[in-house]
Amino acid sequence: MRRSRWTRIGILVAALSIAVTACGGGDDDAASGSGTGGGPANKTDDFVIGVSNTLAGNGWREQMICSVKAQALASGKVSKVIAISKNGGPTEQIQDLQNLISQGANAIIVNPSDREKLNPVIEQATKKNIVVVAVDQAVSAPTAYVATNDQVAYGRLGAQWLADKLGGKGNVLYMRGIDGVPADSDRDKGFQEVMSKNPDIKLKEVFTGWDFTKGGDIAVQELTSGNYDGVWTSGIDYTVVNAFKTVGKDPVPVVGADNNQFIQQLLDGSPGAAVTNPAVIGGVGTAIALDVLQGKKVERETLLTPEVWDLAKSKSTLEANSFPDRDASFSAAVSVKPYTTYTNDQLFACKGPGE
Repeated sequence: MRRSRWTRIGILVAALSIAVTACGGGDDDAASGSGTGGGPANKTDDFVIGVSNTLAGNGWREQMICSVKAQALASGKVSKVIAISKNGGPTEQIQDLQNLISQGANAIIVNPSDREKLNPVIEQATKKNIVVVAVDQAVSAPTAYVATNDQVAYGRLGAQWLADKLGGKGNVLYMRGIDGVPADSDRDKGFQEVMSKNPDIKLKEVFTGWDFTKGGDIAVQELTSGNYDGVWTSGIDYTVVNAFKTVGKDPVPVVGADNNQFIQQLLDGSPGAAVTNPAVIGGVGTAIALDVLQGKKVERETLLTPEVWDLAKSKSTLEANSFPDRDASFSAAVSVKPYTTYTNDQLFACKGPGE
């Protein structure tokens, strides 16, 4: 068994620095396709970047795509970004990836709908010297690069905060994302690690589809028919807080993500905590893809370690990551150093080269 090498580097999330971990294999990994690798050196500054997203209309995913465009523009090495964003599962995403291959993409940034089922089409891309970077969620294809928020840690850290807040007992509404999707499975793994040590916490599990409106509607239904001592959400947070007002109940601790309106709700005193989950992971993936295309050695896996922000311990951090002029679902993480080099204006404009 090969030993893994771990390297710590910095990540800037708005005004806050948190940790990034890059991991890869030994010197033989490039040959095996499972560790550090370098793509074919390409002297062109005219790369085409493809993007595949299967959750359209989701603000977090839209910001992810904006970060791809912004980093492509800032790099000066990309002529065009082709983004395919529509709702679907692995079957539809395979078709989208095949379309991006046929349209001449040099690299593809994919937020995968399945950990295993995309592997054959990723292999097709690799055979054509197309660099594939899975962002936000991992794939198991050995030739793909992975740049992801540590989703197991996301589930574990938020669950631990909530368990501590409840003193290890109570009724919790467990609001997951999409069943079977890698990030949801990883978050559930981390969440259940904590819950297995807190048997007096009783769970009601629901799936929101990572849809803010649907999540809010489910919360209204659950809060109307039952009583809960806490809520853990897979990022569908501010509409859940709003649901307490809708049903006329006092709010209970809610765990969410670093969404703009949820951060404001925490600052306004609503009980809860935000677990960081930067949408600009798309820009990180783009920077990695461009490095590989230029023949640089890049680690196969890059993990962003989340943090937990609550009003009691992180008020100044919440204030620094609040953007009152942005949308409710805007992710507070606007850059990840040293990967992203775009300006805030380029990110907010959401326009790639030539647009």
